[in-house]
Amino acid sequence: MTGHNNNASLTVVTGAFGFTGRHIAQRLLDAGKSVRTLTGRPHLHGSAQDPFHGQVEAVPFNFLDPVALAKSLEGVDTLYNTYWVRFSSGAVTFDQAVENSRILVNAAVEAGVQRLVHVSITNPAEDSPLPYFRGKALVERAIRESGLSHAIVRPALLFGEGDILLNNIAWALRRFPVFPVAGNGHYRAQPVYVGDLADLAVSAAESRDNITIDAVGPDTYTFDELVYLLEKSVGSRARIAHMPSALALSLSRIVGYFVRDIVLTREEIDGLAGDLLVSAEPPRAATRLSDWLADNGMFLGENYASELDRHYRARGRGLLGN
Repeated sequence: MTGHNNNASLTVVTGAFGFTGRHIAQRLLDAGKSVRTLTGRPHLHGSAQDPFHGQVEAVPFNFLDPVALAKSLEGVDTLYNTYWVRFSSGAVTFDQAVENSRILVNAAVEAGVQRLVHVSITNPAEDSPLPYFRGKALVERAIRESGLSHAIVRPALLFGEGDILLNNIAWALRRFPVFPVAGNGHYRAQPVYVGDLADLAVSAAESRDNITIDAVGPDTYTFDELVYLLEKSVGSRARIAHMPSALALSLSRIVGYFVRDIVLTREEIDGLAGDLLVSAEPPRAATRLSDWLADNGMFLGENYASELDRHYRARGRGLLGN
């Protein structure tokens, strides 16, 4: 393992080569911390695709070897956990992600980790019919029952450099004359900038109190409003067409066939339609999506971002976090 500065306190970020983890890791590096990542893509360390140019030590996830996993967490002050999967695909399932998360939490206890900062999702519930939100709630319970000093941070819809969902909406708006919207499009989301989430996560490590907070931005959009904002930002003239959820999902699968990806899942539609990406708490993030798009919209969606390529295929195998 390389890149570790023994003179700085050691922190671990799961999935630092991914979206959320990369921004948290960069904040820690900027603060002079020594950072290690547990990752499904350790081969990226020191490669041309390494966003940290070798500064972050890379260790493979060892869910099948809890002793080795605990060893990789020895001497760690704070563990930032972004590990999760967006959907079940092949051998990668939500049940397996929950079990892997429990193994990670137990390893952190065994290793004597001082603080766990966990990235969850708004409105998780153990009785949710949606496996994504139910699984997130089960992981939260495992953390609370572990006895670890912890902070659970619950973001809603994330945006920023490296995002997949909004990028691919913009990609579709750039390329197709019609953009399908499931249902009436009146369901809501509170987008939160990934950099603001990273700041909240790092700040949450400073206390030893057990806390659970939502991380949402200052604006709430209906999904229609969100699509229209993206459309304007990328200069699209696509027509927004409302249709039954089943038809919108079928069209996404046709696109998915050509891009070799899972573009959208029924569960994601149901989560949006259920207003699960909004919060009753005051906004803790300041960056407005509209302001970010004013600076970045011209580039958003120029290229398609594949979830399967990034997190499920080859050496990734669905092991990275959100």
